[in-house]
Amino acid sequence: MDPQEPALGLRWMCCSDTLHYKSMQLERNPPTMRNIYRVLASQYDPLGFLVPFTTRAKVLVQQLWDKKREWDDPLLPSDLLSAWNEWEGELQHLDDISLQRCYVSPELDKSDSRRELHIFCDASQQAYGSVAYLRTEDAAGKVEVAFLTARSRVAPKRQMSMPRLELCAALTGAQLASLLTKELTLPLCRVVLWTDSTTVLTWIQSESCHFKVFVGTRIAEIQELTDSQSWRYVTTYDNPADDLTRGKRLQDLTVQSRWACGPPFLQLHRDQWPEHPATPCTDFAEEQRKPITCLAVSTDSISLPDAQQFTSFSKLLEETARCLHGAAGDNLTSENYKEAELILLRAAQKDRFPDEIQCLTTGKPVLSSSRLFCLDPEFDKSLQLIRVGGRLRRCHDLEAAVIHPVVLDPKHPVTRLLIRQADSDLKHPGAERLFAELRRKYWILRGREAVRSEQRSCPECQKWRAQPANPKMADLPLARLRLHQPAFFSTGIDCFGPMQVKVGRRNEKRWGLLFKCLTTRAIHIEVLSSINTDSFLMALRRFVSRRGKPAEILCDQGTNFRGGDRELQETFKALHPSLQGKLAEQQIKFRFNPPSSPHFGGSWEREIRSIKAALASTLGSQVVKEEILQTVLIEIEGILNSKPLGYVSSDVADPDPITPNLLLMGRLDPSLPQVIYHNSELIGRRSWRTCQVLSDRFWTQFIRHYLPTLQTRSKWQKDTAPIQLGTVVMIVDPHLPRASWPVGKINRVFPGADGLIRSAEVDVKDRTYVRPVSRLIRLPAVPEQNGQ
Repeated sequence: MDPQEPALGLRWMCCSDTLHYKSMQLERNPPTMRNIYRVLASQYDPLGFLVPFTTRAKVLVQQLWDKKREWDDPLLPSDLLSAWNEWEGELQHLDDISLQRCYVSPELDKSDSRRELHIFCDASQQAYGSVAYLRTEDAAGKVEVAFLTARSRVAPKRQMSMPRLELCAALTGAQLASLLTKELTLPLCRVVLWTDSTTVLTWIQSESCHFKVFVGTRIAEIQELTDSQSWRYVTTYDNPADDLTRGKRLQDLTVQSRWACGPPFLQLHRDQWPEHPATPCTDFAEEQRKPITCLAVSTDSISLPDAQQFTSFSKLLEETARCLHGAAGDNLTSENYKEAELILLRAAQKDRFPDEIQCLTTGKPVLSSSRLFCLDPEFDKSLQLIRVGGRLRRCHDLEAAVIHPVVLDPKHPVTRLLIRQADSDLKHPGAERLFAELRRKYWILRGREAVRSEQRSCPECQKWRAQPANPKMADLPLARLRLHQPAFFSTGIDCFGPMQVKVGRRNEKRWGLLFKCLTTRAIHIEVLSSINTDSFLMALRRFVSRRGKPAEILCDQGTNFRGGDRELQETFKALHPSLQGKLAEQQIKFRFNPPSSPHFGGSWEREIRSIKAALASTLGSQVVKEEILQTVLIEIEGILNSKPLGYVSSDVADPDPITPNLLLMGRLDPSLPQVIYHNSELIGRRSWRTCQVLSDRFWTQFIRHYLPTLQTRSKWQKDTAPIQLGTVVMIVDPHLPRASWPVGKINRVFPGADGLIRSAEVDVKDRTYVRPVSRLIRLPAVPEQNGQ
């Protein structure tokens, strides 16, 4: 090439069905390292069709780096400079290279055509790489092969054996196969990888752990990316990847060849493809790991029982003593038990601290990475046990076992049985009490954690200490979100009392019945003369006449609905079915919460507390007439309906907070006169417009200021594992001591609207209880004994 002629770069030109390689003009500069890199980097070839040509330049650059030249040094070695000028002179033939864009002709582009991916790998002392082809065969047996892509690498500067280079080439082929399998949208029925190295084929069919690190890691990656059965042998003559490693002139790439069209045998039936040589390759002993012989010598002639098969340390100790003394096991002495305990402790330490025992028996300190390093351990030669050295050696008032306790691993079965035995002997005390008792003889690593873990799996400990696992707080029910509905559309009811009233010269009982609007928080109080069905229905009729008929009524069962009185316990069974029938006639839906679940009705339970507090501060313990009691309860009703909903601002400019009375009475407080509104809000001074304005104001302020405060979950903010069928649980009963709480098994669960289980049915002997999850304590499964 004339030194004055510009150098050539590479770009693509796309026609409808052909890719053309086009040269672009680059300014010709003196051949320095910088300019050589500039020309080489200008070759844009994402498919890798020019890899046999560009690999020659990459090898030249690698050789130039060995000469220790600067970037702009013009004095390059003559032989390498001559080779570079020859390579650069071939760039003028770039315009003669073209490549078909379509992988297959329209005649073979059918749904029943069979497509296969073939990847060929090869390596030389200078470079290695792989090339991929797509083979398409139709039902008639016609075959077309298309070039897909190729990639190459320059061989490392450090000298490597040919089998290792061939293995690196096979790895590039496996990576290329993985990439094309993911990126090609065409369905592939088969992937075949070819190599001309029998050594590599033998390695791929072997276990990677048998070889050294370099070979083993690459074999493992190849086996992970490809199926070892998809690798086949190809001769060097038929391997197109051989053009990649040897290099080709650019003129040779302009004609049809095995590089552009694939090897000729791919056009034939697969029965005529190359076969693997019959003689297996065994010349790779230098790459195999050296065999290591591991011998273990055991001096224990006694077979100890498996600690995992026992539920208590005493039973394990007894069985060990019987194994030691054989037929004499029927008359065991205390010495026999002591000997058995020592053997169990030695076995536990040998299982978990073998390296520490090895160091201490030879007079060496334990390693700094050991778990026992901070304990300054020492070896008791008389008992063959590791003990804590510690800092209490000079204390002569304590026993030797307390100063130097035996070290144990917390997860060993013998240690867990020791903790369980001590827990049972001490009648299941607290974790600190049990931990302190164990420390008198044993030093258990992470002992507190081990003790707490064991007590969590102990049924007796859980009976006395476990708490119910509440699910995540539920979303607000629909009854709490009846927006733009009249007050008391969804109503919760609850009884409270009894209260004493004076009738003549005698005292009689009266009960209060609370009606709570679950949306607007308004309340209504009625007085019951008795707790039968008729008294309740008459109070309901009075409520409906004054406040309107509710669409649904919610209440508790059992103690909450009984209002704390023992008498209702006897009448509730008769009250329940007849009450539902009466309410059905009024088209009122009546819904009961599960028994013993006051938090299901927390909205009205809180109002009961407020009513009782107001009664206590108003009447105290005095007995008044019924008329006075009714007056006081109605005044309390007015006070509670005057409570503001939501945040009360201290800014005078802010509007007054809304209260339930604003919707019920048209004013914030029953003691205040009727509010006077502007004339613009009173069309013709009609009272219905005033009521409408008040209602609209209530709901506007309700939605804007009060409703967002209900978003947060004040407690039970985390999800817990749902209770399962068959789980053993203990039912919380506040009226009984904990020791008398019944224990049963879950028979049925009741999911809530959000899918979380919030109540369940428990079988206790011959009875069935429905209780909320907040009243159920899960217990560990009791181990079966004697087949029961």
